[in-house]
Amino acid sequence: MKKYELFLFDADGTLLDYKMAKINALRITFENCGLDYSQDTRMKYREINEQMRGYCDKGGRTKKELQMSRFRRLFSENGINYDEKDATELYYDELGKGSFLLDGALEICKEINSCNKKIYIVTNGIFAVQKARIEGSLIREYISDVFVSEFIGFRKPHISYFDYVFSHIPLVKKDSVLLIGNTIPTDIAGGNNAGIDTCWLNGAGNLNETEIIPTYEIKKLDELERFI
Repeated sequence: MKKYELFLFDADGTLLDYKMAKINALRITFENCGLDYSQDTRMKYREINEQMRGYCDKGGRTKKELQMSRFRRLFSENGINYDEKDATELYYDELGKGSFLLDGALEICKEINSCNKKIYIVTNGIFAVQKARIEGSLIREYISDVFVSEFIGFRKPHISYFDYVFSHIPLVKKDSVLLIGNTIPTDIAGGNNAGIDTCWLNGAGNLNETEIIPTYEIKKLDELERFI
């Protein structure tokens, strides 16, 4: 089995539990804004979110601007008099505190670190939020650096994102690098674009219905031990 010296980990859905962080941030935001954190309110928020999905990718609006629009509509439809900008700031502050780890994340980071090998985080998202979540997590001491798309100016899977990453990692040989991520179109496609080996973390056992092929596929993070 091939061994690697440097591991590029996606953050959300790979090491960090974004779903838990989002639930916690929304609950606190709703309660502070006078909204009941009920199933009906959550469903309405999801409905608004679904209607607006994709706007950010089309350009012209930032994620925070979209989030403000979601809160504005939600408040209006529920008769809530609360400033959407304040709600958005509260939401992202709380999201940044969401350093919840997925099963096996701490253990595999410790194992890689104990073998004197390097770990870097490669993540799309809002710079301040992602940095805060990783800084507050139990895996922070094992991470050499964090690369966030908002700061870089390009998102995975764009090759320019990975060009930036490799230009900021000293003396790296691409054949010694393994990228681990849970998303085929961003993580695996990005790694393939960059010319490095990839590992799809497919905990749910989903079918790969794309033409994007990972080098490896695993269900649990502890399966990475054979590559260390």
